Amino acid sequence: MKTAIIGGGAAGFFAAITAKERFPDSDVIIFEKSQQLLSKVKISGGGRCNLTNGCESIEDLCKAYPRGGRELKKLFGLFNNHHTIDWFESRGVPLVIQEDNCVFPRSQNSQSIIDCLISKTGRLNIQIKTGSGVKSLKRCDSCIEIDFTDEKRAALQFDKVIVTTGGSPKREGLRWLEECGHKISEPVPSLFSFNIPADPVRSLMGVVVENVVVSLPGTKLKADGPLLITHWGMSGPAILKLSSYGARILKERDYNFKIGINWVNETNNDIVSAEINRMAINHSGKMVTSVRPFSLPVRLWIFLVERCGFSSDKRWAEIGKKGINRIVNALTNDEYSVKGKATFREEFVTCGGVSLDSVNMNTMESKLIPNLYFAGEVLDIDAITGGYNLQAAWTTGYIAGQLN
Repeated sequence: MKTAIIGGGAAGFFAAITAKERFPDSDVIIFEKSQQLLSKVKISGGGRCNLTNGCESIEDLCKAYPRGGRELKKLFGLFNNHHTIDWFESRGVPLVIQEDNCVFPRSQNSQSIIDCLISKTGRLNIQIKTGSGVKSLKRCDSCIEIDFTDEKRAALQFDKVIVTTGGSPKREGLRWLEECGHKISEPVPSLFSFNIPADPVRSLMGVVVENVVVSLPGTKLKADGPLLITHWGMSGPAILKLSSYGARILKERDYNFKIGINWVNETNNDIVSAEINRMAINHSGKMVTSVRPFSLPVRLWIFLVERCGFSSDKRWAEIGKKGINRIVNALTNDEYSVKGKATFREEFVTCGGVSLDSVNMNTMESKLIPNLYFAGEVLDIDAITGGYNLQAAWTTGYIAGQLN
């Protein structure tokens, strides 16, 4: 049996290794269009490779996928994050789970993961062909024929083909699969930070607020977690999660929209109001800027006080009931205008790809072409940050590699 893997990324390598281990006598070849293998693994997690997440349950794992979580649930029963951890550790890569549940190699270097995968393919005699872009594929009598972008290269025929070409930022990159009859979900960016031009909040560049809630007014979309104020606007896990949840809506709005921020992650305004009133009574003679509620960063608190219209030397005794209400509103219902996005380069992810309607999600086989399989980001599956996107690559690669 001859098996072709189209794409030399995480899903491709995992599918190739799985297929060769399952069918040791088969010929398995990885075709990669560029000269670099596992390029996304290389830059993941700032070069440390956040290869999965340590969350306990499959239910929690599925919640991390705005698109594909429901379909992945059954697959995670066969190969999930705990299997991934065991797989790499049993092959000589010690891992560590951080407090935020992100999983990294103990070396803190993505090269540990890359070396493991490449050495494993070498020991299994899996062939790797770089500079091998695929132009098209077609079904023959009992095989699948692959045609390459290099016109001098002869077409090749395989018994099984697994497509693991990764996410495509434009539909054109998926045209060759669409021409085979597969339904394509329009690709749009999924993980990005927000540009907030000409807003004074950018003067707080470098400030991190550990636990906020960001929301998209007029929708049910919201996300929590740390928020980072940057020189262009806002980033950090909370912002990136919201961009993922709202990827298609934000695209429709041409990335011009408002966001709401609850700086204290407390939805009960009565609790916030009670805390501010307590501070006003207990610190009546002190300046408002000198006493911070909810352990907010100093620079942010001063900014919010001034945003409410108070001078920096205003005292608690002088702000009155209306002033307290303004502060409560600023803490729980602050609003900013976003105009444009900036790519989060370490984790660039595309929402969209081959529609799951075109795939048998028990086997990852195409519903249109027998013996053609899909795995990884070429599918319309994507997740928030935290190692989840690579986990989807490992899981779908493993299932596709069974060649069922």
